[in-house]
Amino acid sequence: MAEAARIRSLEERHATLEARIAQEVCRPKPNDLELVRLKREKLRLKEEMEKLRTRLH
Repeated sequence: MAEAARIRSLEERHATLEARIAQEVCRPKPNDLELVRLKREKLRLKEEMEKLRTRLH
């Protein structure tokens, strides 16, 4: 069950990053370096969630 809780936590962080990316994109002059950093972190979280889901099934 600890893995399921971890997945939920990662999903929340993933959604938060998605919102931050959307905010940055909407700015008049988006910070490209920040966007890259946020997208990399979002991808890392997605990969970690997939690993955990694979172990659960």
